[in-house]
Amino acid sequence: MTGSLTLVILMAVMFGAGISIMLERSLTRVLIGFLLVGNAVNVLIYLMSGAPGLAPILGEGVDPDEISDPLPQAFVLTAIVINLGITAFMLALIYRSWWLAQLGAKGDLIDDEEEDLHDAEEAADLIRISAEDDAAVQEIIEASDEEFVDSLDDELELEASARDDLERRGPSTGGSRPPEDER
Repeated sequence: MTGSLTLVILMAVMFGAGISIMLERSLTRVLIGFLLVGNAVNVLIYLMSGAPGLAPILGEGVDPDEISDPLPQAFVLTAIVINLGITAFMLALIYRSWWLAQLGAKGDLIDDEEEDLHDAEEAADLIRISAEDDAAVQEIIEASDEEFVDSLDDELELEASARDDLERRGPSTGGSRPPEDER
C-alpha cells in the first residue's frame, strides 16, 4: 500500500465516522462528528494538492513546473480556521444547553429574577437616599428663608421709619425728599 492510498482510506473512514456520529441527537457527538469531518476535508485537500515540489518562491534558475501549488495550503489553513470557529460556537451551544438542562422547569428565568431583585434593592436605596437629600435640601431652604425674611423685614422697617421721620420733619428741616404732593 502506498502513502496516498492509506490517506484515502483514512479520509474515507473519517468522513463515514464523522457523518454517522453527526446524525446523533447529542450535541457533544455532533461536535465530535464535525471535528472528524473537518479533519477529513483537510486530508482531502492535502491529497488533491498533487505531488510535493519546491517551495512556491520564484527565483532565477527555478523551473515553474517543479514548484508546488500554494493554493491547497491556503485552503487547508482556511479550513482549519473555519473548523476552529465552528468548534467554539458548538462548545458555547453545548454549555448553554447543559446550563438550561440544569435549571429544570425554571428555564432561563433564574438570572432574570436575581437581576430584578438586585434592581429593586438599588431602586429602594436610591429612593431612600433621594428622600434624605430632599429633606436636607428642604431644611436648608427653610433656614435660609427665615434668615432672609428676618433681614428683609428689618430692612423694610428701617426704611419705613426713615420715611416717617422725613415726613414728620417736612421740607423745611432739610429733608432730601420732596413732599408727597410734589412726587
